[in-house]
Amino acid sequence: MKPTRILVIALVGLLVGALTGIGIKMLRQAERPAEPAEAPVLEQMPEFAYPDLEGHLRHGNEWKTNILVLNFWAAWCPPCREETPLFVDLQEQYARDNVRFVGIAIDDREPVADFVDTYGVEYPVLLGDLEAIALSRRLGNRFDGLPFTVVVEPGGRILARFAGGVSREQIEPVLQQAIENNRRSYASPERI
Repeated sequence: MKPTRILVIALVGLLVGALTGIGIKMLRQAERPAEPAEAPVLEQMPEFAYPDLEGHLRHGNEWKTNILVLNFWAAWCPPCREETPLFVDLQEQYARDNVRFVGIAIDDREPVADFVDTYGVEYPVLLGDLEAIALSRRLGNRFDGLPFTVVVEPGGRILARFAGGVSREQIEPVLQQAIENNRRSYASPERI
């Protein structure tokens, strides 16, 4: 057989194989259901409930009258370990100002309990699962990354979202503004 004839047969074989592969891929895509449209990011905190480390179910409305800092995290996450001491300090610093930190750990109970003990976390820590990941996505965590933090004013309006580790310089002005807004909301009207 001549080399040009072998080359032609090989090229025809490659072309048929490529077209077959493209055709199969197109058929598989046509059979797959359409991806649902991405849900809009919520502006109000929805209801949620997850167990705490003792196994008690805790509901989000427990903190509806607080300035809530809701932090999604995991014990294996380096930026989560970096920001936790800051959150412990800020919870202590702003507790009298109606600020409550709540952690939702996307992790197993044992590493979370060890983490809480190691870092001296005294605010509530809940154990999340796939539902918690979905909640963080609805709150604006587009890439399902950890940590992810939202600051919520009393009544449920979301004030700020932080993807990745949070610094004091980023979160403290948001907390101070929320505290000021909260004071104005509950201040008695001036007498005329």
